[in-house]
Amino acid sequence: MFLWIQNADVYNPDPMGKNDLLICNDKIIAMQPKIEYVPDGCRVVDAAGRRVIPGLIDQHVHITGGGGESGFTSRVPELRFSDSVKAGVTTLVGLLGTDSRTRSIQNLLAKTKALNEEGLTAYCLTGAYEIPSPTLTGSVGDDIMFLQEVIGVKVAISDHRSSNLTREEMIKLASEARIAGLLSHKPGVVHMHTGVGRQGLKMILDIVKTTDIPIKHFRPTHMRKSLEDDVVEFAGLGGYVDYTSGEQPDEKAQEILDVLARGIPADHLTISSDSNGSMPKWGPNKELIGITYAKMTSLFGVIRSLVQTKGMPLEQALRFVTKNVAEALELYPKKGCLMPGSDADLVILGPAMEIDTVVAKGQVLMEERQVLKKGLFED
Repeated sequence: MFLWIQNADVYNPDPMGKNDLLICNDKIIAMQPKIEYVPDGCRVVDAAGRRVIPGLIDQHVHITGGGGESGFTSRVPELRFSDSVKAGVTTLVGLLGTDSRTRSIQNLLAKTKALNEEGLTAYCLTGAYEIPSPTLTGSVGDDIMFLQEVIGVKVAISDHRSSNLTREEMIKLASEARIAGLLSHKPGVVHMHTGVGRQGLKMILDIVKTTDIPIKHFRPTHMRKSLEDDVVEFAGLGGYVDYTSGEQPDEKAQEILDVLARGIPADHLTISSDSNGSMPKWGPNKELIGITYAKMTSLFGVIRSLVQTKGMPLEQALRFVTKNVAEALELYPKKGCLMPGSDADLVILGPAMEIDTVVAKGQVLMEERQVLKKGLFED
């Protein structure tokens, strides 16, 4: 199957000017100012006057639903295929959260496989908030090594809902993930939900400074203003830091500008949505006083705010949800860019910088803001 994107203002995410893109099956096979010949029967999409960007990568998604902090009724529903399409997300990483009792690694892996079958690119993490980590094979290392979709492990730190793992437990977990990653040619990440506890990233900084485990395996997420000093130090040592898009895009955009102003490497900052994860509000004694859940559409909302409200160049803002994430997950240049040989994942933006058309694995999933393909049981 061939797809011809004409007259596109291409961002790679760097600005590449006006180009045509020719896609065969799930790969970009040509990108040049004017493609003169295409095979008969090629589907044509005219992107004249519009910007075409790489498909977004969301590395923190509760694809089976999160929540549960307020009882069984507070379990968040699982991600729908069309939720990702509407958000312009073509590649994602699924994970568990607080609840690894009613949600399981088996359930997570099955949902990951389903999303891949439906037309996205999906990976997942073994583990959850707790230690010992829940697994499918009985071993974090074996899950990473032998389960194709599993690229690392999730754990929680600095949070009253965590298992309060010790320094030694974290060293052992990271070492196991590293070895399994090396043996299976995967990133072997330790993806860390970082709560609002007093510890922040201090234990992780100590481990990085006093052991031989490379910093690239430690991936703290939910970075925030109150952690800015730790973020600056961690990124300065070469680590990737991940911010959660959240409900207030302008506020989150300002947090990102503030930490960049302190000199952290812009190519080591990423943004994820925490989609379908719960967003509990805690009182002074850690009592639950409210709960909602995260939406995947917030991911591009922060990018739009950075560009339209804060004046950041589009190419710089896009890196936080495309190239930087792909490089951190060792997927670049297969993902996170638009060039011959890359996966055919792209988003066409409308004139108001809205997500207009979405292509994943060479399939047009949304066109002119109309979803063309939904999940099997979606209305």
